[in-house]
Amino acid sequence: MISERRLPLAPVRQAHPGALTAKFFRGLGDATRVRVLRLLEDGERTVSELRAVIGIEQGRLSSHLACLRWCGFVATRRDGRRVYYSLRDPRVLRLLTLADEFLDEHGDHVDVCRVVARELAPARGAHPEQEDCDDRTD
Repeated sequence: MISERRLPLAPVRQAHPGALTAKFFRGLGDATRVRVLRLLEDGERTVSELRAVIGIEQGRLSSHLACLRWCGFVATRRDGRRVYYSLRDPRVLRLLTLADEFLDEHGDHVDVCRVVARELAPARGAHPEQEDCDDRTD
């Protein structure tokens, strides 16, 4: 059975109309999380299965999975000691497909965007793979 966990905190609507949309895309704004979603396109997987393909430490992968779960992109199912992850909503894959199509035409522009590069630059001493979904509002 897919877990329908309650939200850990009460939702707070952002003051700016685009803030929630921006936060949604920050949840997708990490290459590891996008890779996880692509791997789940073929069906549910355990953390061990995902880790074997992605090749990062289990703790880092678990942080990314927690972000995807909190944002509602993935669901979990427990079977004994194993937890299986699956896509919660197929529209996420449609978004990724649209992104791929957009990047086919405009990828060079995205690649050289200095503003996004500055926002994605890791803080001194931080590891970008350790960044979780954040609560920043702009």
